[in-house]
This record gives sequence, C-alpha cells and structure tokens, in this order.
Amino acid sequence: MLVVRPAAERAEWSIPGSRHLDAYVALKASDADALAEIDLPAEGLVVTVRGAGKVSQTAMQQLRARGYDARSLAGGMRAWSLAWNIAQVPVSATSATVIQVRRTGKGCLSYLIAEGNEAAVIDAALDPAVYMDLADSHGWTITQVLDTHVHADHLSRSRALATLTGATLSLPAQQRIRYPFHPLHDGDMVRIGASTLRVRRTPGHSPESMSYLLDGSAILTGDTLFLDGVGRPDLETSAGAARERARLLFQSLRELSSLPSDTVVLPGHTSEPVPFDGRPLAAPLGEVHDRVLTLRLPEAEFVATILARIPPTPPNHARIVSLNEAGEPPASDPMELEAGANRCAIS
Repeated sequence: MLVVRPAAERAEWSIPGSRHLDAYVALKASDADALAEIDLPAEGLVVTVRGAGKVSQTAMQQLRARGYDARSLAGGMRAWSLAWNIAQVPVSATSATVIQVRRTGKGCLSYLIAEGNEAAVIDAALDPAVYMDLADSHGWTITQVLDTHVHADHLSRSRALATLTGATLSLPAQQRIRYPFHPLHDGDMVRIGASTLRVRRTPGHSPESMSYLLDGSAILTGDTLFLDGVGRPDLETSAGAARERARLLFQSLRELSSLPSDTVVLPGHTSEPVPFDGRPLAAPLGEVHDRVLTLRLPEAEFVATILARIPPTPPNHARIVSLNEAGEPPASDPMELEAGANRCAIS
C-alpha cells in the first residue's frame, strides 16, 4: 500500500504496514515524474491512498503507465477510518463472550458482549448493521445498548442501533442528551442473560463518564482509562473546570485501581491504528497500572502532569458532541466529521 500524503499529515494518522511517499504536491501539480524514483515490487497489487482519494487516482494512473497493477482506495484515508475488524477477548470467571469491534483507522473500540441468547453493545461506533450481523451470525439477540459517555471524537451509533433492534438504550444519567434513554446511576446493574454489568461512576474525562464491570472480571472503561494512558479532562470546558475534572479523574482512577489486579481492562479507544491480527487490545489492570506511570502519582502531581500534556483538540469535536447530544445523524458524510486520529488519551 502506497500512501501519497504530506509527512505532516501521516505523522499522527497512518495505515499499519503501508509505505509512504511525500509526493502530494507533485501529484497535485500533475508532475509526470512525481513517482519516477519510487521502487516497488514488479508483481502484486499496489493500492494508492490519499486523504479523500483524488490525488491517489493520479498516482494510480502513473503507476499503471509504468506497468504496475495499481488501484486507488476509494474515499482515501477518510474511508479507511470506517474499516473495522474484530477480536475475541478471553475473560475468565464469566460465561459471557466478549467481542472487541475495532475501527481500524480511527482507534474506536466497541464491544459486543453476549451470554446465552442475549447480547449488549457498548459504545457503538460503526454502522448498526455491523453489530446486528455479528449478533445474528452467533444466534444472539441484542437486548441492551449502552454508551460510557457522550463521545467527542466519533458519532455514536447507539441510538440508531437501539431503534433498529428494539434494545434498551442505557446511558449515564445526565442532562446533556436530548432524546429518550434509560438513565444509569452508580451501582446499577444491567443484565445480559446470566451475566451482569455493574455501573461504576468514573467522572473526569467527562462529567457523566461511567465504567461497566462485567461479572467482576473485566472493566469497560470508556475514555477514563486506556492501556497506555488516561482520559483527557479538558474537552468542552474551561481551563478552571478542566483542573477540577482532572481531580475527579484522579479519584475515578484510584477507585478503578482498587479492583483486583487481574481484572481485564477493556478501553474505549486506542491511539494507534488497529491491525487485522485478531489480538484483543486488553490487559490485566495490574499490568496497566505498571505501564501508566501517571496512575502512581499523588493527586497534585497527577493534575499538574495531565494538564501539561493536553494533546491537540480533536477536529470537529464541538459539532460531533452537538450531534451526539441531539442523537441526530449529520447532514453531511460522517467521514468528513470523523476523519483523523483519536486524541482522547494522555500518556
């Protein structure tokens, strides 16, 4: 796969295993020698990629003129953001099956959890048909749909999924959402067959953030705790409020850290593109605690460190939040809003 994007663009958002060539300017100018020096295998398919796919078509034509079997990825990197794959997560001490559904190019991690004939979907970030087809292939009925918080970097598909399946839509109790849902409070239980999700309030990344503990064995942490970092506390708020949220995040992480060290952490995002390798992005809490140094800082140092490491604001986040609060699909193509790397984690 040959990616013809400027170096500044690919530094944060790329396709695993791809080869990069900074030929965008030359290709856009229709320079016939833009790819003259590229050396590719004589046999095999070459797929060219650019942001929206237009310049990559020029690259494809130039490569074909040189005898390569070249194609252009329709939609470019924006289309890549909707690619997905799955991995089954081994979790002991539960009879539930846990499937991690990963948006490869965006780093969004959602979950299909089933026990018996019933299934729940947490943090749906793909077309509802993806989850419905997966459930149908196993003979499961989706009875519960949940979000861990109001997302800022991708459009939630949870309301649409609940509408299509007739499942109960459950969200953290708050006043932001402007459509009907079942409110969840700290300590509530959501049943999936013989399994249960226990609701744990974990504010900080957002005021309403919650985590869901599956049968005491795995914790779905949303954007509160990642495998290599913690959630950012600054979105949709002022600098002063971000400091208070950082304090709340510290307390939430302390509470999560009190769980048994073998509790499997199932985050809502990853900052890296997800390979098609079938390996779940999950780890025991003890391993995460050892890896994420900020978890071992005292409160004052934790707050100062987190606020000093705030990454760039996710593009289009205000519009995405507004749409998620209203539960409405965008008038334009969702790829236009969601394109780009995930920026919810602070390591």
